[in-house]
Amino acid sequence: MMSIAAARQLKDNQICFIGIGLPSKAANLARRLHAPELVMIYESGTLGAKPSKLPLSIGDGELAETADSIVSVPEIFNYLLQPGRIDVGFLGAAQIDRYANLNSTVIGDYRKPTVRLPGAGGAPEIAGACKRVIIMLRQSPKSFVEKLSFVTSVGFGSGPSDRDAFGLKGAGPVIVITDLGMLEPDPVTKELILTHIHPNIEVEKVIESTGWNLKIANQLRVTEPPTKRELEAIRSLVAAGA
Repeated sequence: MMSIAAARQLKDNQICFIGIGLPSKAANLARRLHAPELVMIYESGTLGAKPSKLPLSIGDGELAETADSIVSVPEIFNYLLQPGRIDVGFLGAAQIDRYANLNSTVIGDYRKPTVRLPGAGGAPEIAGACKRVIIMLRQSPKSFVEKLSFVTSVGFGSGPSDRDAFGLKGAGPVIVITDLGMLEPDPVTKELILTHIHPNIEVEKVIESTGWNLKIANQLRVTEPPTKRELEAIRSLVAAGA
């Protein structure tokens, strides 16, 4: 459901910066279904990759074999990402707060953390410079928290004016896709509100899985269930990489 919901957000001819996992599945699904000219950029430096199966890693040889071009990682960041030429960037994290700020650094005190996480990588630049950011994260009180242990990547800071104050070029997160539903920033306050719940999910379950007082949209919608074509496409992708 998460992959299908994310795939629906992508359009033909967009330039999409993706990593392995759910974002890769979503982008490849979109390219098979409705966006054959989607330009997929993997963080290993492959531009316009067209894999026939889900890649095992960003170093999967098929990404290089099917790419339009291969460049160094600094070139992607210097010439594509930071100047604002990437249309959509995907992000995940260990924690998210009500303003879509992300933590992928530590859980607990920074000097003596309970858990040391993988770190920032290119996430801060993706969050700051992509025209639109899609966040994919499974929802639980441990991941949707009132206060982050560490702010790795800025969503909207503490409110609507922070991105401009920080000089961030992109629009920031436009949607957070979880295993329970979808959240979008309020147009005025930028606080995340629940706008969609997935089929067979109760609102109470989403509220219980959120560490802050979650606001619900006045017109809460149910995510359109997967179509037969979408299910066949995603099963085909998974089978091809098995």
